[in-house]
Amino acid sequence: MQENPASDSTLVKADDISVSFAGRQILHGVSLTIERGRIVTLIGPNGAGKTTLVRVILGMLTADSGEIWKRPGLTIGYMPQRLHVEPTLPISVLRFLQLTGIRDRASILELLEQLKVAHLADQQLRNISGGELQRVLLGRALLRKPSLLILDEPAQGVDVNGQIELYQLIDGIAEQNTCGILMISHDLHLVMSATDEVVCLNQHVCCHGKPEQVSNDPAYLALFGKGGVDTIAVYTHNHNHSHDIHGNVIEESGEKHG
Repeated sequence: MQENPASDSTLVKADDISVSFAGRQILHGVSLTIERGRIVTLIGPNGAGKTTLVRVILGMLTADSGEIWKRPGLTIGYMPQRLHVEPTLPISVLRFLQLTGIRDRASILELLEQLKVAHLADQQLRNISGGELQRVLLGRALLRKPSLLILDEPAQGVDVNGQIELYQLIDGIAEQNTCGILMISHDLHLVMSATDEVVCLNQHVCCHGKPEQVSNDPAYLALFGKGGVDTIAVYTHNHNHSHDIHGNVIEESGEKHG
């Protein structure tokens, strides 16, 4: 177990994390720190190990080597990139959020109001749009007032204007709740204003720093080309897993640990 980091604002500190599956190196010597009130964004190509690193931090996976320090009493809210909902399941947005154990309708409605989707409370989850679902999932992650929020591609399936607004909401959440945020995203050009630090991952940490620094780093350019933050998409990023309503991974075809 690591000693307590010097900074009182540190929530999680990953030190020299390495993970292998079936003889294949997924992560090698990865280190990062997440602090209260700051947003850290993970970027990297498919198979870079982003999801694996998140699973290690969540405690769902044990690293082969290295250490994870978590602040005692740390509460984590997790927003999956995709949610599998059985099409025949009759469940409203409100009831879905109450599955977290938070039953108070007024509290849930207040949170949905902050996320600008309070009108969805009594609608069927299966009938709402992709962008609306992402906000509901964000609300689900926030219900327990976490000190650390982990967001896996929060703007997936949302149009550009919706993405900008969603990232602005996330930025406000970090400030208002003074929580730390770890976010996986491929849209560096959109998260520029809402991100304090970018970690470019490709099994190891290729580069890290402020978004404008990373976008000009030779290691970043080698992975994603010279378009940088001015391109519409930094790179094509396709997830190959979904989650059930409890956040458990439903493995599908292709890579399982990227």
